[in-house]
Amino acid sequence: MPLPPVFYHYFRTPLPYTRTLLLQEKIHQLQLAARRSSSHHDILLLLEHRPVYTSGRRQTEQELHAERARLTSIGAEFSIAARGGQLTYHGPGQLVGYPLLDLARTSPPIGIRDYICIMQKMIQSYLLRTHEITHVPSDNTGVFLDPVTKIASIGVQVRHRLTTHGFAMNVTKEPLEWFAQVVACGLVDVKAGCITEAKGKNVRVEDVVPGIVDAFGTSYGRDMVKLCPQNAGELGEAILALEEDALAAGGWLNAPSPT
Repeated sequence: MPLPPVFYHYFRTPLPYTRTLLLQEKIHQLQLAARRSSSHHDILLLLEHRPVYTSGRRQTEQELHAERARLTSIGAEFSIAARGGQLTYHGPGQLVGYPLLDLARTSPPIGIRDYICIMQKMIQSYLLRTHEITHVPSDNTGVFLDPVTKIASIGVQVRHRLTTHGFAMNVTKEPLEWFAQVVACGLVDVKAGCITEAKGKNVRVEDVVPGIVDAFGTSYGRDMVKLCPQNAGELGEAILALEEDALAAGGWLNAPSPT
């Protein structure tokens, strides 16, 4: 029996991070409830965030207290997330993908390591096929342009074999100055790269969305269907409410404020 399609939605306005976490949790709960009748859908959310630094579950509030104060003083939000990994940055110019998938749809179920490996290879394949950007192998999770330049990060959470969080890929130069303020993902001497720098040509986030959707479907063996929020019930209402919140939040800083 073929697997059902993955429904995807692209948010065109950068989203506040905490509210997006709540949307993921909402979808997770909807999937859990509907899974009892096998009526749940797999979802891929594609978006940019407003400037925010996030830490993973390995780090504690006590460890991050001073860092939180410093980073919020330069104009970013700060949030502790339940994903794997350490401190990182999300913001405009970076495409974030949150797949909310049921790993138990296949027989046998997809393991977490395999799920992450497929995601990493999906990004590598997209960069090579669409932009002729090659990666180098690394012992660290993510996609590297060379041993000291990282273009994409991965941090996921799996509960009840349902996934949340996902990947982030730098498209424009805008995130780079924000990344320079921290040791991202605990990797000393590693800097952030982006598609625009690697190609020597400006690329917009909205330009990469169709290719990532296609690469995602190919890599996971799924058909991809554009979600229509107006016809998606409680899920669609939550998506539309978040889009309204994003518009109401107004502008954001394009670069860190001097301290």
